[in-house]
Amino acid sequence: MKKLMFSLLTLGLMVTGAQAQNKTSLDQLLKEVRQAATQSSKENQQRINEFKQQRNQQSQLLSQARARLQALEARTEELKTEFDENEILLADLETTLAERSGNLGEMQGTVKVLAGDLRSAIQESLTSAELDNERLTFLNELASQTKLPNIKDLRELWYALQHEIVAEGKISKFNAKVRDEAGEIEPNVSVTRVGVFNAFDDQGNFLVWKAADQTGTGEGELQRLLKQPSSKFSSMAKNFVNAGEGELVQTPVDYTRGTILQLVVQTPSIKEKVKQGGLVGYVILALGALGLILGLIKFFMLLASGSKIKSQLKKKQPNQNNALGRIMTVYTENPDADVETMELKLDEAIIRETGPLESGLPFIKVLYVIAPLLGLLGTVVGMIQTFQMITLMGTGDPKSMAGGISMALVTTVLGLVVAIPLTVLHSVLQSMAKKQTQVLEEQSAGIIANMAEK
Repeated sequence: MKKLMFSLLTLGLMVTGAQAQNKTSLDQLLKEVRQAATQSSKENQQRINEFKQQRNQQSQLLSQARARLQALEARTEELKTEFDENEILLADLETTLAERSGNLGEMQGTVKVLAGDLRSAIQESLTSAELDNERLTFLNELASQTKLPNIKDLRELWYALQHEIVAEGKISKFNAKVRDEAGEIEPNVSVTRVGVFNAFDDQGNFLVWKAADQTGTGEGELQRLLKQPSSKFSSMAKNFVNAGEGELVQTPVDYTRGTILQLVVQTPSIKEKVKQGGLVGYVILALGALGLILGLIKFFMLLASGSKIKSQLKKKQPNQNNALGRIMTVYTENPDADVETMELKLDEAIIRETGPLESGLPFIKVLYVIAPLLGLLGTVVGMIQTFQMITLMGTGDPKSMAGGISMALVTTVLGLVVAIPLTVLHSVLQSMAKKQTQVLEEQSAGIIANMAEK
């Protein structure tokens, strides 16, 4: 019983302690809630104050922006009014300038045209290979400017014009860069310039001036011709380059400033013309060469035999080294033969000797007959090629027909060139052979006449 009462007493004390503790925790919680509410109220009030302050600032800024806008609008109106007034004033000033300028506007246009023409002439001129390019810079600026030229510009333009005129009338030597036939630049080449007509290097080779727009490199340059003119002109140019001071020599001058020189260079040589004849042309030339060789050999043979016959005519004793001597031998070897027999033997000997004299002449005759026929064949072949090109390319491109026409003309010329000399040569050889044959027949007839008298 005592134990039970003690236990209840202990439990009661514990409950009382727990209630006291819970009361303390709630008081503290209430205190914290009050403190939090107070702090939140302060922060809200501070935010409200800040918002009001910012609102006031925004209102002030808005007022300032509106005031600035009004000021700018007013300034815009002022500037617009000033702009309109300046437009009217500018128009009045332009009218006054045009009235006071008078012919100065025409002068500006004339100066621009003259500067542009002079610039183009200098760029194409051979003097640009020697003189600097500062004058071109000035002329470019003068030709492109929109304001009236001043006195200095006019004097500079006049000086550039006079400088070009004086330089064009001179023969000068200078060193310059030259592009050779292989396209390589030779940096320091001695060049001789004859006005604006011709230029030669130290070897007498012809040079041409290519302007900047033709070279595509931004500057002009001297170029050596890929194909030099004939040796006649090249030798004259070399003599001119190597001539001493005061020495009078001849030199070729192209007054067209390169046009005739380009045409002369493009003129095909004899070798190139023969090549245009094609296979037929080469065959004609081969036959011509063969006929010429045979004709020359035959000519010297007839010349030698004729000389021997003339020598035999001066001697009574026959010699076996010539045709007349061999015919006379027939008479001396048959002294007892009658006239008819001797005549037959002599005719046989003459026929035997005439054959070698006339050998080869029929072949030469065939050659000079065939040559023009081959030329005609080449003409027909060339015209066939021309018509084929017309069928394929039409008549709009003359160069496409040039090959066939060239072949037709060249083969005709070659055929005539071969046939005419061979005809003359054949006539000469035949005349020589006939003359020697007549001598043999005359001597044979004389022998028969002597025998008949006896």
